Parts: sequence; C-alpha cells; structure tokens
Amino acid sequence: MPRTSVESFENPHPGREYVIEHIAEEFTSVCPKTGHPDFGKVILRYVAAKRCLELKSLKLYYQSFRNKGIFYEDVTNRILEDLVAAAAPRWMVVRTEWTGRGGIHSNIEARFDAPSRKSSRRRA
Repeated sequence: MPRTSVESFENPHPGREYVIEHIAEEFTSVCPKTGHPDFGKVILRYVAAKRCLELKSLKLYYQSFRNKGIFYEDVTNRILEDLVAAAAPRWMVVRTEWTGRGGIHSNIEARFDAPSRKSSRRRA
C-alpha cells in the first residue's frame, strides 16, 4: 500500500512532557472481504520527543486509506508504525473506534513506548 508521508516540525518544548491528542472523526477505509466502506474515528495521543506531527499532512495521510481494503487491526497498527517513524515520540497510542456493523462495534488500540521509557512510562 502506498503511504503518504507525514511531516513533522521541531517540538517547541522538548524538555517538557506534555500530551498531544488529535482526533480524526471521519476516517474511512474499505473492508477487504466485502468491499463495503468502513467508517471510524482515529484518536492519536502522544508525547513528543524532538518532533511534533504536522496536521495537514496527517489529514492527507489518513485520507490515503479511503479506498484501501484493509482490516481494522492492520490499519491501526500501520498508522502507529508510520507515525512513530515520522516523529519518534516518547510514547504514542493510536486508538480506532469503528461504526458498528452487523451488531458488532470494534475498538482497536496499539501502543508504542520508546525503548528507554518502557520501564518508566505511566499509562495515559
């Protein structure tokens, strides 16, 4: 799957640990089994190290999934991997919340902790 690059910028407060949260309420992809559209919300929470994610490129990145056949679990983990690669955060959580279909509502959460922080990070 081609991936749109997500831009980042220098963290204006790299010495402070503060939580950044971005919520994309209109995320869409396609079910690879049925071809039907999937509608969800992406909740991104992270603590930046040296870089922060730029929002316009993040929006375009999310839109790159619009016509892609991909399972919920895969899209959630791909988003996490790509955003960690773009910003190298102290920690990051990507949560996707999917509109119900067939009586089932799904939420998927993937987490990243920088190697030096795994033993000391408090859960947000």
